[in-house]
Amino acid sequence: QVQLVESGGGSVQAGGSLRLSCTASGITYRRKCVAWFRQGPANEREWVARIDGFGGASTTDSVKGRFTISRDNAETTVYLQGSSLKPEDTGMYYCAARDSYGCASSQEDYKYWGQGTQVTVSS
Repeated sequence: QVQLVESGGGSVQAGGSLRLSCTASGITYRRKCVAWFRQGPANEREWVARIDGFGGASTTDSVKGRFTISRDNAETTVYLQGSSLKPEDTGMYYCAARDSYGCASSQEDYKYWGQGTQVTVSS
């Protein structure tokens, strides 16, 4: 049974930092794209960062320079490091994986999903 489990969410003041983790069981992230999505109170779910099967990473414009995605050597955990957090970063953060080296922007293209971890940034 495949499971993705996110952790590391919480409440933080604006300007602070958080590190989210997404640990897989039943699969590894080898040869897979893994992405972080988030959904704010009034927003649709949007992709935030992704790392492809070759280790290439990218972030969406709104978090560029503040968020970093990485993967551990065992290829079972993906991290999302966020710094200089803003209130608009508030939301439920989900990790997702797809059975492909390449990444996609649409959530429909991801097969495996975690349950999410809440991040709340207060001003």
